[in-house]
Amino acid sequence: MGFNIRQISRTSDGREIIRNARIERRSIVIGRDAASDIHLADLAVELSHFTLSQNDDGSVSAISSGSRDFALDGRSLQSGEIDPAVGSEIRLGSFRLSVSKDGDDIAVAVEKLNLSDESGSDKDESKLFTLGAGRRKSAYMLIVAVLAVFLAWPIYSYLTAGGVKNRTPGFHADQLWTTGTLSVAHAKLAKDCQACHTQKFVAVTDAACRTCHKSDAHDHATKERLADARLPDGLGGQITGFFKASFNRTEGGCVDCHTEHENEGRMAPTRQAFCTDCHSDLRSRLGDTVLPNVDDFGTDHPQLKVAVTAGVADQRRLYRRVSLDTKPSENNGLIFPHALHLSRSNGVARMAQTMRAQQGWGAKLDCKDCHTPSADGTRFNPVDMESDCQMCHSLGFGGRDLKHGQPAQVVAQIRASYGATFSSPPPSLSIYARRRPGDYAAVETAQDFAAGRSQLARQSGQAVRGVFARDGACNDCHIITPVPSRGAPVTFQPVLQPSRYMKKGWFDHDAHKDETCLSCHKADASNRATDLLLPGIETCRNCHVGENGDKLKPVKKPIASGCALCHDYHIDDKAPWRSKLLKPRSVRKASIKNAIASAN
Repeated sequence: MGFNIRQISRTSDGREIIRNARIERRSIVIGRDAASDIHLADLAVELSHFTLSQNDDGSVSAISSGSRDFALDGRSLQSGEIDPAVGSEIRLGSFRLSVSKDGDDIAVAVEKLNLSDESGSDKDESKLFTLGAGRRKSAYMLIVAVLAVFLAWPIYSYLTAGGVKNRTPGFHADQLWTTGTLSVAHAKLAKDCQACHTQKFVAVTDAACRTCHKSDAHDHATKERLADARLPDGLGGQITGFFKASFNRTEGGCVDCHTEHENEGRMAPTRQAFCTDCHSDLRSRLGDTVLPNVDDFGTDHPQLKVAVTAGVADQRRLYRRVSLDTKPSENNGLIFPHALHLSRSNGVARMAQTMRAQQGWGAKLDCKDCHTPSADGTRFNPVDMESDCQMCHSLGFGGRDLKHGQPAQVVAQIRASYGATFSSPPPSLSIYARRRPGDYAAVETAQDFAAGRSQLARQSGQAVRGVFARDGACNDCHIITPVPSRGAPVTFQPVLQPSRYMKKGWFDHDAHKDETCLSCHKADASNRATDLLLPGIETCRNCHVGENGDKLKPVKKPIASGCALCHDYHIDDKAPWRSKLLKPRSVRKASIKNAIASAN
């Protein structure tokens, strides 16, 4: 069952032109909307005027969708029943619809009537309804009123008000030109239009923006480089450029990207096309670029690259950017197996459960027990021994806590606890006898003191070596050189805790707080501290599907992700590979290569 639609039109000599279409549904919509099943182009017809539906008994129901009636067999109705075996006629505006039976289907013939069909003589078309301004004087009057209110009056108000700052409070006509409120970033300038609009009828210039943004806005590249990277303008781009030049809007200015007066919230992010106009086919125009072509995060984006430590040169830490496809690792100076600490059944887990139960905390050791977010929630603070680790890894020795991170002080504390710091017998020997019962008898002579001091020195030396030895307390977490002969300094490999690996992009942990740590970072399966527990692009694509929706694969909660979500257009001077002390690229590469070689 369905509907056979017959659209009937006539040529100037009276011949009929019939277009047939079939709709395999039991209900169709008739209206002025172009998406309607039967489109009737007449202002007397509502967008969705009425619906025709087939009933189980073979009849057809016509029901109005809005407030207007339709004429069914000469009667004005909101709803009615049609017997297709008999046939009926529906009149709507200048259209006639004939409904009849056509086998198992319902035939609907649609014909537009000429005005002369309704009377014996033609009507005066000059008096018919029209949208043209040439038919009514009121239309000209309306045009003049609009120009006066929205053009002449605002111009007069602006020119006579003496600027924005000096004008009297209240409404001024030039406020009619404001398309919306300022964003949060510029809300304080709501009463100071001339801070940005420095010249009459001239678009906001870059110089006006740099009045405030002196240090946080930098060119993406040199103007020559940007010009070479751009796609050549087609006809549409040339027309746009003509209008920009006509209205004093500089090509490539700040306002091309940062649009204002849109809403009270944050400024709208830049559309992806602003970036892909260059980067979708960048290598064909910039032959020396090392950047790959990128079109969309969901469909055409390279694997993420991270900055890992390459070594230290001239007391400065060096980095190298590597793809996560290479499974990079980083020697951070720690011995820390994540899986050991996140286990739910081993000895560490049982110890943690016991100690945490004594403190009244939850029984499970979790990521948040060691990793605390920064104040803004974007990143995580470095792990601190005293606040994050010492609950389990005690530094108590001889009734005192050893100074973490100060090896020389640790040595002095251990020797002092053994009384091994005396260089000559004190005046009264007996009061310096060993204070722990059972170790030594009272010291009565200088010879006894010398022998006892020598034994204490040996014991303190053994304790020092034990703390720093391969199986000692410090070696539980830190990489240290074998303890040398007595008197030589103890050296630790520096501990690196980078707070940011993706220095070419932006990542906000606070925006992902609804996710668990282990959904992205597989720490529960890592047995080495050198594992770089960063998710690849495949993990990100489980939610982020590019700007234009789900183009790669279906996901439960697709998040539209344009370039601006992660990337900043302006150069970040704090990025380590842009250090001014390592200016030429060749010098940077040589320094990194030497640092890697020395580290290996």
